[in-house]
Amino acid sequence: MTGGELREALHGGRRVYATSIVSASPQWPDALRNTGIDFVFIDTEHIPRDRTVLSWMCAAYREMGLPPIVRIPSPDPYQACQVLDGGASGIIVPYVESPAEARALAGAVRWRPLKGQRLRDALDDPGTLEPQLKTYLEERNRNNVLIVNIESVPAIEALDDILAVPGLDAVLIGPHDLTCSLGVPEDYQGGALDAAVRTIVGKARACNIGAGVHCFWEGIEREAEWGRAGANLMVHSLDATLFSRALRADVAALREALGDSITGEADAGGVVI
Repeated sequence: MTGGELREALHGGRRVYATSIVSASPQWPDALRNTGIDFVFIDTEHIPRDRTVLSWMCAAYREMGLPPIVRIPSPDPYQACQVLDGGASGIIVPYVESPAEARALAGAVRWRPLKGQRLRDALDDPGTLEPQLKTYLEERNRNNVLIVNIESVPAIEALDDILAVPGLDAVLIGPHDLTCSLGVPEDYQGGALDAAVRTIVGKARACNIGAGVHCFWEGIEREAEWGRAGANLMVHSLDATLFSRALRADVAALREALGDSITGEADAGGVVI
C-alpha cells in the first residue's frame, strides 16, 4: 500500500489496520510481514527517536509497502516537514484543538515545500498558485497522509470546524488523554469514552474523513464495536505491549507446567502512549 492508497481508503470508508512500533530493531520490519497490517504508526511524541534512525525505519517500512505514519511531538508544521523530508508517508499530529492548527498542518503536508507568506496566501486561496506550481505540489504530495489526534473535550467541541479543513485525511482518538480530559482517567470501558468515540467517529465519517481509536488495552471487543459503528482507522496496540503480554502468558504457562510459582505480582497492563 502507498500513502495515496491509504488516503483513498480512509476517505472511502474502507477499514485499514495498523499497530504502533516502538522498537527500532532492524529485525522488526521482517517480523511484521504477513501480519495483516496496512501501515505502521511510529511515535516520536512519547518515544525518544533519533532522526537518522527514524529515517531508516521509514525507508524500510515504505519498501515493504507499509506506509510509515509518524506522530510528531507537537502541532508544528516545521516538524511535519522534517519527518516527511526524512521519508515518512504521513504524520499524526498530537492534541489538535482548533481548525487553525489543522489548517497549518495541512499546509505543511499538502503544499510542501511552500512556507511563509507564499503558503499563507495559498491556504487562503489556492487560486493564487500558478497552474504549473499547483500541479507540481499536488503531484509531489499526493502520497502524504494527514491524521490529527482528537484527545480532549475542547477538540470535540471544535470538531465540526476541524473536519472542514481541506486536506485532512483522518482523525485518531487518543483514549488516554481523552479519558483524562473527560475526567475519567484510564476508564477505557466506560460510557463516557464510548459516547465520545461514537460522536467523533460519526461526525468524521459523515464528512468522508477516516476515524479510529488507538486501542492498546487487552482484548478486541470494544475495538470491534467501534469498527462496526463506523471506525475505519484500526490502530491496534503496540509492539512493546503485545510482546509483554505474549511473554507473560508463555512464561506463566511454562512455570505452571514445571510446577514453579510466579514470584511477584504480574502486571496486566502495558505501555500507554
